[in-house]
Amino acid sequence: MLKGIIQIAFLFIGGTVGLFVLPLLYQIIHLSDNPWLNNPYTSVAVGAILLFAFSFWVSDYFVKFIRWMEDKLLKAPVGDLLFGTLGLIIGLILAYLIGFSIDNIKIPLITTIVPILSVLLSIVLGYLGFQVGFKKRDELIHVFTAGKAQSSNTSKKKAMGEEVELDDAKYKLLDTSVIIDGRIADISETGFIEGTFVVPQFVLTELQHIADSSDTLKRTRGRRGLDILKKLQDERATQVLITEVDFEDVQEVDLKLVRLAKKMGGQILTNDFNLNKVCDLHNVKVLNINDLANAVKPVVIPGEEMNVLVIKDGKEHNQGVAYLDDGTMIVVEEGKSYIGQAIVVTVTSVLQTSAGRMIFAKPKYNGKSAG
Repeated sequence: MLKGIIQIAFLFIGGTVGLFVLPLLYQIIHLSDNPWLNNPYTSVAVGAILLFAFSFWVSDYFVKFIRWMEDKLLKAPVGDLLFGTLGLIIGLILAYLIGFSIDNIKIPLITTIVPILSVLLSIVLGYLGFQVGFKKRDELIHVFTAGKAQSSNTSKKKAMGEEVELDDAKYKLLDTSVIIDGRIADISETGFIEGTFVVPQFVLTELQHIADSSDTLKRTRGRRGLDILKKLQDERATQVLITEVDFEDVQEVDLKLVRLAKKMGGQILTNDFNLNKVCDLHNVKVLNINDLANAVKPVVIPGEEMNVLVIKDGKEHNQGVAYLDDGTMIVVEEGKSYIGQAIVVTVTSVLQTSAGRMIFAKPKYNGKSAG
């Protein structure tokens, strides 16, 4: 069906080309005096037959190209197509205005090349306009919504007599691990993290795959992540942006996230230690929730005393293990004999990394229980 439509289109185009082009060709080769060739119907018929015959050779290529374009357009989000079309229209308007201005310059050389220049401007500016609208859709939406929100906040502050300050919001890209972890919702609620939360579609897709897993634990974690996202959208004061931007040449979600952070100039929020290292290699700023949790834990210094409950033995000989309320592990030297007892220990050293913190201590009263 499509091939037949293309061949019919070639037939009509050939007839039109024959009507206008062939008479000029006859004049060049000195055949315009021939009454049979000079007949417009003959020119239309010759042009139509030639291009129709040519269509049998090229129609398959046109069909493949149209199918490829159709597949790309159907896969592209409607928002991207809409903004791409708007960008195309703006680009063509700019090309027309520039061409019109050049046409008013009465210089013989410029006047001669104006038609060619107008076509080139239309192609270049139309293409650039479409690309900008297509690829910058999320940023354009954010500019308009942020500007509207900022204008509203500014009006409120002026009405209340407050000093108006510009909000330099930044993008915070969430990865799958930090969404499933859930602590980001509580941190966001406190207002300590400013800016716009960005959740890429490829992260949502990975989260959905986890939520649909046959493994009960994975399925529970995935559904918890989706609930956390819903909570962020409902309770967060600033915007949570879902972006359709993807990088089809990259398979790994972490690398896609790093490239998107570079593209948007944003920061990655995670609790994945390996992603933390990858971001460092790519010079992308990362905010690790575990680092934040370690930073807000109570400061413990060597020589300090604390009450702990020894609950199990440690890996090394005669060690006991206790935990603080925040989950910090305390390794008690010579504490194996105190298992099940609450004792007073003296801190000897503290080991702190991005993966967590560990406290080493020893019983204050040798051979005596504190409780």
